[in-house]
Amino acid sequence: MCSVCLRLPTLFVLVLGLTVGTFALGAERVLRLATTTSTENSGLLRVLLPAFEKDSGYKVHVIAVGTGKALRMGQDGDADALLVHAREDEEKFMAAGYGSVRRDVMYNDFIIVGPKVDPAGVKTAKNAAEALARIGKSASVFISRGDESGTHKKEQALWRTTDVTPSTPWHRAIGQGMEQALQMASETQGYTLTDRGTWLALRRKLDLDVAYQGDAQLFNPYGVIAVNPKHYPDINHDGAVALVNWLTSAKGRQAIASFTQDGDPLFFPTTVQTHKSAP
Repeated sequence: MCSVCLRLPTLFVLVLGLTVGTFALGAERVLRLATTTSTENSGLLRVLLPAFEKDSGYKVHVIAVGTGKALRMGQDGDADALLVHAREDEEKFMAAGYGSVRRDVMYNDFIIVGPKVDPAGVKTAKNAAEALARIGKSASVFISRGDESGTHKKEQALWRTTDVTPSTPWHRAIGQGMEQALQMASETQGYTLTDRGTWLALRRKLDLDVAYQGDAQLFNPYGVIAVNPKHYPDINHDGAVALVNWLTSAKGRQAIASFTQDGDPLFFPTTVQTHKSAP
């Protein structure tokens, strides 16, 4: 047998080892971010992530879902980092030890949008509870995301402050994201609850108007979480922590503050507060 032929198995093993090593190295630089649809639909991530990727060398794979599903993905080890907006559920996630670190990153608010003619008289309501109650008592169409997202959770909490029980046919849960809910509200001339960022990004495409805003109950804070490697050692924890640090750095905060639509800011960076996981 020729000497080259004798060396082929060794060469094959060497090449295979180098290839596998290259893929592994590449995998370490990919960061899986599970996030609410509002950060995707508003266009915010298209501004923030390229800057983070340039600074850090990580490539971010975005999974835009409702906050409830994003938290479940973190709990199951299917995401490395989370950018979500359901404070109570985030704190439960951290208390259970599924996150290693959580920081407040930004905020905006929720608003109720609806037909320009405002058949339920929402625009003159004194507070958010009264606004929803008027929608229910008039049996005006209300489009609910119905997807356990942060927006859906806020909607459910607001209904509980009223004396109205949402019911069909006027209350319609669609199990979809914010963009789809807004589109359906526009098509049916119904009302819906939306985060202001998504509304500002899409309002020119919709036959809707702001019906109610300004209640303190409509405050909408976002948190960024690194999933705890104690439960899933193979996750990209270094990349997740790098993202947490970048988003809450002076550069990240400036990028959030400068993101506008027609001159209107969609999100506001918050004073950073850090929460660590339970021991």
